[in-house]
This record gives sequence, structure tokens and C-alpha cells, in this order.
Amino acid sequence: MKAAAQEAMKVQYQTFAAGMKTLVLSTVDEHGKPFVSYAPFVQTNGKFYIYISKIANHYRYLEETRTVDAMLIEDEAKTANLFARQRARFVCTASNIGNAGHDEIFALFEERFGKSMMDMLRGLDFSLFELAPSTGRYIAGFGQAYDINLAADQFEHVNRDGHTPTAN
Repeated sequence: MKAAAQEAMKVQYQTFAAGMKTLVLSTVDEHGKPFVSYAPFVQTNGKFYIYISKIANHYRYLEETRTVDAMLIEDEAKTANLFARQRARFVCTASNIGNAGHDEIFALFEERFGKSMMDMLRGLDFSLFELAPSTGRYIAGFGQAYDINLAADQFEHVNRDGHTPTAN
């Protein structure tokens, strides 16, 4: 992909990700059945950080398995067309990094969700997880898919339907 088009895709993705406030986590419950759940997140340095309750099913799953599918998704009410939904899906490795020494990450949470909300959550039994994406795919619209390597800052177009890459 040309540098200008790649940079345009990066900006579009960053704008999209900045508007999302929750991650959809695809995990399993204590009986091994798959389910989806939601977690507030912030993104920095190519990683996601989620703050979740220790009694939540996905907390136990992440502690035991340490891998998770995570998806950012635009408001689905805007379209009923599955292929037109704007979303980004990642395979992540999860690490529970605890609550100590991560003031810069909590500052991002406070900026995004409000200080009073985070003060309340930090008084409960919650813990901070770091999700490191290993692979990802950003669907910008019908026929427009991009493989994302956040660590290397690359967006590679996936020409699955003979479409040409665009920034729209």
C-alpha cells in the first residue's frame, strides 16, 4: 500500500478506535461455553488496557487462558449490513498487571470515563489487564479489510473482493 494511503488508513482507524468506549471480549464461561462480554478500555502504545471485576467470567478466563478475541465495533444501529459495519478484531494475549504503578494508564481511563467513575471502581475489587494484540483486521466497509500490525504500525490491505484500497 502506498505510504499516503497507509497513513490515511491509520488516521481513520485511530479516529474509529478513539470513538469506541468498550471492547467486546469473546471468551468462555466456567463450563467452557463461549460468550461475549464487554469491558471499558483505553489504548496506548499499541496495547489495550481493560479494567474488570474479579468476579466477572472473563476475569477468570483471562487469568486461566491468557488469550482472547477482542473486537471494537461501531454502533450497529447505523446499518444492518454485516459487511458494512466498521470494526476491528484482534487476537490478544492478556496479562493481569494489577493496579500499582500504572498511573498514566489510569489517567487515560479518568480522561475517558470520568474521575468519579474511576475512583468508585478503584474502591471495588477490580484489576487492570493489558491486552497485547498479536494479529488484527480492521473492516472499514464493504470489501475494505486491512490487516493491522499495531506494533509495527502497518496496515496491509486485504483485497478479498477485488476492491481497491481507499481511506473511506
